[in-house]
Amino acid sequence: MTPQQLYLFNGLYLVILAAVAVLTRATPRRIGGALAGAGADGVVALGTIPLGERAGLWHIAITWEPYYLLLLWIDFTLTGFVFLVTWRIARRFGARGLAVTLVLAAALGPVREYRYMARFPEWGAYAPGIAPVLAISRGYVVLGVIGHGVMRLAAGPAAEDRLAQRLRGPR
Repeated sequence: MTPQQLYLFNGLYLVILAAVAVLTRATPRRIGGALAGAGADGVVALGTIPLGERAGLWHIAITWEPYYLLLLWIDFTLTGFVFLVTWRIARRFGARGLAVTLVLAAALGPVREYRYMARFPEWGAYAPGIAPVLAISRGYVVLGVIGHGVMRLAAGPAAEDRLAQRLRGPR
């Protein structure tokens, strides 16, 4: 992935983040929590990539220079819009809704990743077999749990949100 591609994705993710923040009526605290969760995921993901390389599960074409890694981390952080959506899911459907979301992420994550690699083969390649698919699925679940967990720590539980209380009425 080139720095220009990272700039493009960063711009795209920033627009999506703004749109999702408006559509979900996110408070500044919730937006900050979502960015914190996605930023934590970026750190975890950047640590996971070399582990998968050493295990022979994939090869990702990354320039391991500070400027490039910062751009990549910003890219991960701007995907905080995902956690604004999981926040709404948690508020509406509770833990079961989050569990279904994680199952869907585990199932669809490898499809997404393999499509990206097919579209942009210069970004890297996955090893043959089921092991990379399972590693990607596990990665999506782990990143979902970490990201949503950090967001919850920063912004509080979804059920205690002002909007949730207005919809339910006083207890």
